[in-house]
Amino acid sequence: MKIRPLADRVVVKMVESEETTKSGIVLPGSAKEKPQVAEIVAVGPGAVTEDGKKIEMEVKVGDRVIMSKYSGTEVKFDGQEYTILKQGDILAVVD
Repeated sequence: MKIRPLADRVVVKMVESEETTKSGIVLPGSAKEKPQVAEIVAVGPGAVTEDGKKIEMEVKVGDRVIMSKYSGTEVKFDGQEYTILKQGDILAVVD
């Protein structure tokens, strides 16, 4: 089984953030911010406007993206944590 997002939604897996600062200070779990960089694992077919025009997806599976903080819906599937969000919540693609 796998997740297949609908319309202009994407499924992302968060990229683990650094556990220590550049100066070597280890951050406890409560001090860490929610990561904003994620890897896309599934992409929906795209949205359709009210007049029937299809809006193509600008991202693809495997892209690393920066997303809005606290956006999307977190889900647990087959023991993995994913976030499902709309393409509009993606701010940039990391090259």
